[in-house]
Amino acid sequence: MTKYMVLIYGDEKRWASMSPQEMGEIDAGHREFWERAGSAVLASGQLEPPTTATTLRRGDGDTPSVTDGPFLETKEVVGGFYLLEATDLDEVVKWVGLLAEVRHEHSGVEITPLVHRG
Repeated sequence: MTKYMVLIYGDEKRWASMSPQEMGEIDAGHREFWERAGSAVLASGQLEPPTTATTLRRGDGDTPSVTDGPFLETKEVVGGFYLLEATDLDEVVKWVGLLAEVRHEHSGVEITPLVHRG
């Protein structure tokens, strides 16, 4: 079995201004996703806004430089994730297709397999 990281991207400003109907559609998609994927979901979560992020980068000597906020300035940010275990990518694509974020113009979902070492 392979593990897959599913990252949910979207426009932070658009998410903040969603109507209750749009939010209900997204929530319904996640509930159906959970029902279908079941025990394949190893972990998941919705992230706080990027303004709450802390970034560590190479600093002086052995001490990293710590800054507030995300390290990239982008329109789309990661808003949530799933860690799944599945027999193949086709299975994951089927489940992820249930998420409303794949149908909205302001969001998208990225699926990446995790490296297996041994």
